[in-house]
Amino acid sequence: MLKRSMQFIGILLLALIFFMIVLVATTWAPDQPLANLKQKWAPAPSAFINLHGLNVHIRDQGIASDPVPIILIHGTSSSLHTWEGWTDVLKTQHRVISMDLPGFGLTGPNVQDDYSNQVYVRFIIELMDQLGIKRCILGGNSLGGEIAWQVAASRPDRVEKLILVDAAGYAFIPESIPLGFRIARTPVLNKLVELTLPRDMMEKSVRNVYGNPGKVTAELVDRYIATTLRAGNRHALVRRFSQLDAGAGSDKIKSLHLPTLIIWGAKDKLIPVKYAQEFHRDIPGSQLQIFDQLGHVPQEEDPAATLKVVQDFLR
Repeated sequence: MLKRSMQFIGILLLALIFFMIVLVATTWAPDQPLANLKQKWAPAPSAFINLHGLNVHIRDQGIASDPVPIILIHGTSSSLHTWEGWTDVLKTQHRVISMDLPGFGLTGPNVQDDYSNQVYVRFIIELMDQLGIKRCILGGNSLGGEIAWQVAASRPDRVEKLILVDAAGYAFIPESIPLGFRIARTPVLNKLVELTLPRDMMEKSVRNVYGNPGKVTAELVDRYIATTLRAGNRHALVRRFSQLDAGAGSDKIKSLHLPTLIIWGAKDKLIPVKYAQEFHRDIPGSQLQIFDQLGHVPQEEDPAATLKVVQDFLR
C-alpha cells in the first residue's frame, strides 16, 4: 500500500512538473529593458530624474508657480498613468506631479530590494525635497493612499490636504484578490511570476478591480502588461508581498488632523467599502464620497465623476 502511494505521489509530481514546463514554455515573457518601453509609455510630458540612484519616471505638469502642488501616488502594480484622467484637468489650475513608485511602472526596482512602507514614505519626502516642494496636497490610491497618509502622519508640516482613494491602512480582509496578486503571494508559484505573464491572467486581474469589468479595454491591459514587464518589476512585486505587514501603524490614522477627502468604490472587492467608514471615523472632519458603481481604482474607472468631488474639495 505504501509503495503504491509513493508511486501515485511520484506520478502527481511528474505531472505537476510537466504542467509547469508547458506553462512556462507557452507563456514565457522575458523582462523588457526600459529603452524598449519609453517611446510608447513615457512620451512628453514624462521625464526621468535621478533620485539617489533611482531613475524615477515622473510627470510634473501645470502651473509651475503653484505654491502647494498636488502629488498623486498610484497603487500596487499600477503606474502614474492611472491618474491621467485627473491630471489632464487639474493641471489647468494647479501644479500636478505623478510618478512611478520604485518597483512599479517605468521607475523599476531599487538597489536595496526593499519595498516596505517606510522606504516608500522616505522616497516621497526625498522626491519633494529634490523638486523644491515644501508643502503639498497629497493623494493616493490603494498602496499609494497608505503611503500618502503615512507621509502626512510622519511629516504633518509637509502636507496641507489629503486625498485617499480606496486606501490601504487597516488590516483589511479582501472579498476577492486579483489572480496575479494571489500567485505573487504564493510560495513556489510566485517563481513563475518572474518568467511568465499570460494575457488572460492580467486581464482577469484588471477586471477584478473594476466595478464594471466591461470598461477594461485591450489597450488598458496592454499598458498593465508593458509596465509589469519592465525589468525587475515582477521580482519587486514578489518582494513587496513578502514584506507586507497589513495594518501596521494604523493607530497613527487617528493622529491625522488635516482636511481629508476619502473616495471609495462601493464595488471594491480588494479593500471593501467598510474600510472607507473606518477612515472617516478615525480622521476628524474628513469628507467621505462613495461611488456605488465603481471598484478599487475609481480615479481610473470614472475619472470625470471622481474628479468633480476632488475639485469641490480643493475649492
